[in-house]
Amino acid sequence: MEEFKKQLSFSLKEKKVIERLDVPHDIFLPLMFSIKFGGDWSLRFDSTKVMAIKEKITKFDDKKMIGYTLEIMFLFYNPVLLNQEGTVHRLEKCGNKKEREIVKRPYKVTIDSEYALKASLNPMTKKILLEKVNGPFEFSGSSAYGISHEMEHLLDNEINGESIFEFEYELNNGDI
Repeated sequence: MEEFKKQLSFSLKEKKVIERLDVPHDIFLPLMFSIKFGGDWSLRFDSTKVMAIKEKITKFDDKKMIGYTLEIMFLFYNPVLLNQEGTVHRLEKCGNKKEREIVKRPYKVTIDSEYALKASLNPMTKKILLEKVNGPFEFSGSSAYGISHEMEHLLDNEINGESIFEFEYELNNGDI
């Protein structure tokens, strides 16, 4: 019962924050999913496209031997891909697919959107700091891959790559 009360209280606080931000409730869903379940999320309905992208930054004090991982999430309302650079081959699993696939993603992307929100989640303070931000935005590495992946969903493209079964096992000494 206590856990249910915490969830209800958290949901009521979310509702109040959304009302204060003065944005349609639906566009907040990918950010809520990213906060609660982790990862990157996207949602498309009618002509609206929304995505949440997560970055992680670990801060560690070598003297005290303690740290935390700050999660920074960006919510983009009607994002537009402005530029892509580089190519990274990586493994991804998406949705109902059973196995991971080898896909190609850009190393760096630049996007903009009609509305953008930044959420910083600090597990030490247990605070979620929200701020409206303006683009364009440049991302590289994991965040760029996430943007590329979610943009495919928003553009209604199937995410396809080469099968994981293309891999071959090798032993360091070459016995296989």
